Amino acid sequence: MAIDINKVQIPSNSRVRTATTQKESNNVAADTAKSQAPGKSDSVEITAQAQQLQGVQSKMASLPEIDDKKVAEIKAAISEGRYKIDAEKLAANIGAFESELGQLSAE
Repeated sequence: MAIDINKVQIPSNSRVRTATTQKESNNVAADTAKSQAPGKSDSVEITAQAQQLQGVQSKMASLPEIDDKKVAEIKAAISEGRYKIDAEKLAANIGAFESELGQLSAE
């Protein structure tokens, strides 16, 4: 739906921005820019910890998401009946994992 802005009525007490007020605003902005000290620039320093994190992230990005060799070994062990699950070890690992998650959420 198109609106014809020529037919829009503006209340008499409202303030309409004209070309002169736009020029005044531009002059104020220019004066403000001139008043700032020249030669100053922003700078960012990356901490050693952040640099180390970036290095680890780039190394992880180069690794495959799935270790195809290990997957093939486990598949072969399952199909040959050699793959045994130690229920106690599995339960201990799940408990340790849950404990670590709980510590992360507490921080």
